[in-house]
Amino acid sequence: MSDDSDKQTLQKRKVGDGTPGPGRKKGVPNRSTTEFRDTVRQLLEANSANVQVWLQQVADGVGQKPADPARALDLLSKLAEYAAPKLSRMEHVGDGGGPVRIIAGPDDRAL
Repeated sequence: MSDDSDKQTLQKRKVGDGTPGPGRKKGVPNRSTTEFRDTVRQLLEANSANVQVWLQQVADGVGQKPADPARALDLLSKLAEYAAPKLSRMEHVGDGGGPVRIIAGPDDRAL
């Protein structure tokens, strides 16, 4: 190869220029993340009775610790992130960002 073709190749592809390279295809989950989530899910399933007791203790208060039901709920929501994927939020808007317009026909009396 000549020096000119080497320079052209280097100029065509630069890291971060948006040119796709080798890597995971779109939609393929990260193996490490999947394994971690599976491990946490198994841990939660194996200790579900204990987790329930621990959350109840936080909510009711134990010993010198005051009752804190809001913290128990917060802990439960944090644990749930590992057991179930987060759902994306979606906003439905009509033309020009206005309200959604629904047109009902004669067969749509239930609306």
